[in-house]
Amino acid sequence: MRVHLTPTHLMCSHKIHAHVTLPCVSDLDEGRLLADWHTLLDRHAAVWNALERELQQRHAIGVSEFEALEKLAGCSVGKCRAAELAGAVPLSQSAASRLTARLERAGLVQRALCELDRRGVFVLLTDKGRRLYEEARPTHRAVLARTLRDDRDDRDD
Repeated sequence: MRVHLTPTHLMCSHKIHAHVTLPCVSDLDEGRLLADWHTLLDRHAAVWNALERELQQRHAIGVSEFEALEKLAGCSVGKCRAAELAGAVPLSQSAASRLTARLERAGLVQRALCELDRRGVFVLLTDKGRRLYEEARPTHRAVLARTLRDDRDDRDD
């Protein structure tokens, strides 16, 4: 850690790599920063859990499955590279691969090799997958509207 004294205040920084220096945060700022971080985590958990509960109860899919179907439904011609799909869900590459395998076993997606590059894999949305997505989308949007609107209403008070 390097410390720089200036006429008006004390500043510090942490040298992480040769070319990256991160500023220190005062104790007061750190408390606010952590409070904001924990508020964000709590809000995310509340929304995620509400989505998970409703999507499971009504459509027998989880949030990750829905997000994957939504990504595919939004891709041109209902397909995208497996790596793109992995980026659409907050999962590791291996967990996203297992998710794709589950969706494939359920008949919601198909995998196909790229004709130009045999190493590339596309994931395609099946008709069954598109129907499930279309059925689940209103549930997803209603839960988002309810949970995120509740958050805005709390801040307006």
